[in-house]
Amino acid sequence: MFSWSNKEGKKKDPELFQTVSDGLKRLYRTKLYPLEDTYRFHEFHSPALEDADFDNKPMVLLVGQYSTGKTTFIRHIMEQDFPGMRIGPEPTTDSFIAVMHGEQEGIVPGNALVVDPKKPFRKLNAFGNAFLNRFMCAQMPNPVLESISIIDTPGILSGEKQRISRGYDFAAVLEWFAERVDRIILLFDAHKLDISDEFSEVIRALKNHEDKMRVVLNKADQIGTQQLMRVYGALMWSLGKIINTPEVVRVYIGSFWAQPLLVPDNRKLFEAEEQDLFRDIQSLPRNAALRKLNDLIKRARLAKVHAYIISSLKKEMPSVFGKENKKKELINNLGEIYLKIEKEHQISPGDFPKLNKMQELLAGQDFTKFPAIKPKLLEAVESMLANDIAKLMTMVRQEEAAMPSQAVKGGAFEGTANGPFGHGYGEGAGEGIDELEWVVARDKPKYDEIFYTLSPVNGKVSGAMAKKEMVKSKLPNTVLGKIWKLADVDKDGFLDDEEFALANHLIKVKLEGHELPAELPDHLVPPSKRGQQL
Repeated sequence: MFSWSNKEGKKKDPELFQTVSDGLKRLYRTKLYPLEDTYRFHEFHSPALEDADFDNKPMVLLVGQYSTGKTTFIRHIMEQDFPGMRIGPEPTTDSFIAVMHGEQEGIVPGNALVVDPKKPFRKLNAFGNAFLNRFMCAQMPNPVLESISIIDTPGILSGEKQRISRGYDFAAVLEWFAERVDRIILLFDAHKLDISDEFSEVIRALKNHEDKMRVVLNKADQIGTQQLMRVYGALMWSLGKIINTPEVVRVYIGSFWAQPLLVPDNRKLFEAEEQDLFRDIQSLPRNAALRKLNDLIKRARLAKVHAYIISSLKKEMPSVFGKENKKKELINNLGEIYLKIEKEHQISPGDFPKLNKMQELLAGQDFTKFPAIKPKLLEAVESMLANDIAKLMTMVRQEEAAMPSQAVKGGAFEGTANGPFGHGYGEGAGEGIDELEWVVARDKPKYDEIFYTLSPVNGKVSGAMAKKEMVKSKLPNTVLGKIWKLADVDKDGFLDDEEFALANHLIKVKLEGHELPAELPDHLVPPSKRGQQL
């Protein structure tokens, strides 16, 4: 909790902020924005932030070449189709689709999105109609979307023709999203690993956001163990050449869809990797305030350096003659100006904007109209970084402590927390088994034969024994976890013969291509269990 000065400069009683977002909004408006506006930061680097940028839910950005499974991945974690969704082996998604929560299912086109003050997309209008015609929001009442939003992107293609035909700067749009999202997931296809020129360019555009980046090696169930090791090694080598950082990017290996595994040899590895990735996504709401704080700090540092660069260029300009020649000379010698500022103000080289990009942007500017150095604006930002941010940090910790560690609920995330298919299940630690109903009776004799081979004790089998049988379906653990939850009507952590038959019936339903119910319907509850559901 911290106080602010009022407009007259007199200190008033400490003003308490309800959330970190409120504090960040006020800091940005009163201390950082004036510096950005004075030195035209928004023309060079990033549009001004709005309230929606601080208030919006955590966002996950999916990036990958075509047919790597981006759209299927979204469908898998939500367990529901979304408006505008198209899946196929050819390039299908040619638009940016923001999948967000809404009471009514439907699509909001890009031109309407960028005028909605409640959505964090208003500044995307700068990319023009060529982009806005390829941008939409898919709204739907899905429990996963109550905690996060997901951005699906067009499949990245190869070749100069594809890059030009988009009609807008694809890499620049991705960079805009990268600054504002909480997680960037790069998807690769395990049996089609070539990284196109455009994809390399995109990954480089995401530089400075490596802390948000995760890599998914998808469709890994389509190849054997030996080939998978080679593919993983090749991917790490390729990424190492593109992402020039000493830290290794986290790579998750698996098959992120709700279908049986084609090659189940690495099932345990896929289970562990999926659980790790889900835990990472589930932590986003808890860490959202810290991410926004971190992004504001990065922005403030860049704005400060930008102000030094602009004021230095202004200082070097002659007042009357030779302005154009001096401008060209200054642009060519920008690297030396960087070094001078770095030494004079003790600034890290990593805080400076990319030299080539800055030189390009400066070529179209009139240096004589640049403002001189204004110490008060820089002092306000220094004060924000040195004092206000530290005070906000205590609020961040309080908000984190008040939130559950796994805040994202619903969809495939439900299957990662149930019985023997959940996180950290050990032998004999089965958690709960729901019973099913009488339509199961026609196949029950067949299921009973299997049931009695599992050595039931007191008429029931443990979660560990049931798991050994159920994984033979090759269904992912997220799906089997939901089946376990539905089949355990009495929540005792064991399956009797009826519950075991019900679980097998639900496996059959899923393998036949049908969706599982969110709750066990009355007609599927075993007759002996009716009225006993917990």
